[in-house]
Amino acid sequence: MTTQEVDAWMDRYDNPKREVVQRVRHILLAADDRIDECIKWDTPTFLYKGNLASFYPNSLDHVTLVFHHGQRIPGKFSRLEDDGGERRIMRIASFEEAEELRDEIEEIVQAWIRLREGAASERVR
Repeated sequence: MTTQEVDAWMDRYDNPKREVVQRVRHILLAADDRIDECIKWDTPTFLYKGNLASFYPNSLDHVTLVFHHGQRIPGKFSRLEDDGGERRIMRIASFEEAEELRDEIEEIVQAWIRLREGAASERVR
């Protein structure tokens, strides 16, 4: 489900990759009903029991999706690039490429949710 806050940000977002950002946004939100969105760090950020990912809004030739704790996400994902720290990034050049990456993005979301659910159950014990 989209939020008015992010809808308003998207309305103001002047970037040649705006439609790709919008498509990736909808893919992320559709991956699981528990994913939420807000504006954080002056960009759309996706959440589930913590920050999952944010767009880097200044990219002009591709969409950059930053997974804040990407090194923690279990599994192997061919399009996640190591940035040398805890983050991992995914670069998406086109609307078509976003569609091609749908399954991988959905798998990343599900892996993040399983990780966060496991962390929540650990705190209960």
